[in-house]
Amino acid sequence: MTTAYDFSARTLDGEEQKLATHQGKAMLIVNTASKCGFTPQYTGLEKLWEKYQDKGLVVLGFPCDQFGHQEPGDADEIKNFCSLNYDVTFPLYEKIEVNGGNAHPLWKWLKKEKPGLLGMESVKWNFTKFLVDKNGKVVKRYAPTDTPEKIEKDLAAVL
Repeated sequence: MTTAYDFSARTLDGEEQKLATHQGKAMLIVNTASKCGFTPQYTGLEKLWEKYQDKGLVVLGFPCDQFGHQEPGDADEIKNFCSLNYDVTFPLYEKIEVNGGNAHPLWKWLKKEKPGLLGMESVKWNFTKFLVDKNGKVVKRYAPTDTPEKIEKDLAAVL
């Protein structure tokens, strides 16, 4: 049986990291972008991270440039943008694809586990979010319009 902990991804520093390093913690996994109308959600994501990391939540950001070329930067530009503009301290990973043949394996699995509206497995836009419980199972998928503040009420069930 596959769980989120079976996957790995490269951090923005280029280091391969197994998600098993977060075993026993709930994860909020998000595809992010620096030049998107939803980019201000970084603030809310950082607040969730700060408020709940001691209770077992990890927020994981996966920059993606598949939607309107809204994440054009390289790893250093992404890191600097997130740090300078939103004080992001939660883990960020290398830029990935979330749709298509080159989609990251984690994202292929997330979409299969929790399809979107009408059973569609594709991600529609930046800041689509997946909530994963402490056992590595996907419990909920959120649309880009679902703000971190709206998601907060669901955290109690997985923490």
